[in-house]
Amino acid sequence: MRVDKFLNSVNITKRRSVSQDMIANGVVLINDVVAKASKNVAVGDIITINYLNSAKKYKVLQIPQTKSTPKSLQEEYIKEIS
Repeated sequence: MRVDKFLNSVNITKRRSVSQDMIANGVVLINDVVAKASKNVAVGDIITINYLNSAKKYKVLQIPQTKSTPKSLQEEYIKEIS
């Protein structure tokens, strides 16, 4: 699954366009490498999002099979590291 779709489907971002803007501005990293929107996410990858005042890291636990997942099931797909 593409990283922009993944961020949207596991409810890290509200819209895919927001994910694409974040990726275009270079604030999304996969395994400490700046990601492109077409980069595929795999189980075990570490996704880092650099916000203005902080950074959050997420470990990919599972790839969703649907376009969107309920926020209550977010823990099945990602684990926040920091």
